[in-house]
Amino acid sequence: MKSLHELRTTFPRAGRLEWIGLREARRAPVRSVPEAELHPLVGVIGDHGKVAPPRLRALTGEPGEVPVPGAATPIPGGPGRRQVTLLQAEHLPVIAALAGLEEITPELLRRNLLIGGLPLLALKDARFRVGEVVLEGTGECHPCSRMEETLGEGGYNAVRGHGGLTARVISGGVIRVGDPVVFLESGTAGRG
Repeated sequence: MKSLHELRTTFPRAGRLEWIGLREARRAPVRSVPEAELHPLVGVIGDHGKVAPPRLRALTGEPGEVPVPGAATPIPGGPGRRQVTLLQAEHLPVIAALAGLEEITPELLRRNLLIGGLPLLALKDARFRVGEVVLEGTGECHPCSRMEETLGEGGYNAVRGHGGLTARVISGGVIRVGDPVVFLESGTAGRG
């Protein structure tokens, strides 16, 4: 008989990254893209205008060398718990049914990544890999009041319980639609 820990860390198969979306600014339309870069200090590059932080220059140790001050302003998105938002692909028809709509597209729900084939909530407080990037699930992604505008009256409640997951970037890189999504380890949230 498996322990509860073993049950929580066993998956029938890897998931798949089905879709990537970027919002260039607050309230701007979500743009579907085939790939995106994720950075541990920023989150999704290009989402809400986020850019990669400037490269640091090391001092060579030469006499008279003067350190150049770096950007002291905080990086939008920062190393927070909500750098990336993920949505369960299998929930789209459920949300559509609850909202009384024939179909829902991921753009309407304003998340960054659409994941299929793997239960997202099982990745809360766990580390997982999307392509070459390592993410850590940090919490549930609850709907916002915009769902009433987007899906119509009752849209907020239609998304409740189906809003997905928030995550932070542990190890950055490029992700592409079609990349596998694989569970790595549980019980890691709160580290680092």
